[in-house]
Amino acid sequence: MGTRHDHTSARQRIAAHVRALRLARDVSQEKLAEQAGFHRTYVSQLERGVTNISVDNLERLARTLGVDVSELLLPSKPR
Repeated sequence: MGTRHDHTSARQRIAAHVRALRLARDVSQEKLAEQAGFHRTYVSQLERGVTNISVDNLERLARTLGVDVSELLLPSKPR
């Protein structure tokens, strides 16, 4: 009803936003993982969309990136 349907999965949206935010902040996967208390391979898996993230870890990641959790779930903006 007037809403735009995005066929991208939540996992893919999170992956794209995490990578974009990390790169915009010029932070390596290793540094982001360290700051959030994750292993680097976990951040890599998240950015590739190959693993699920818990709500608690999503909150922790959003806090580390300085954004609200909802921003990580938004559809990507068209280029």
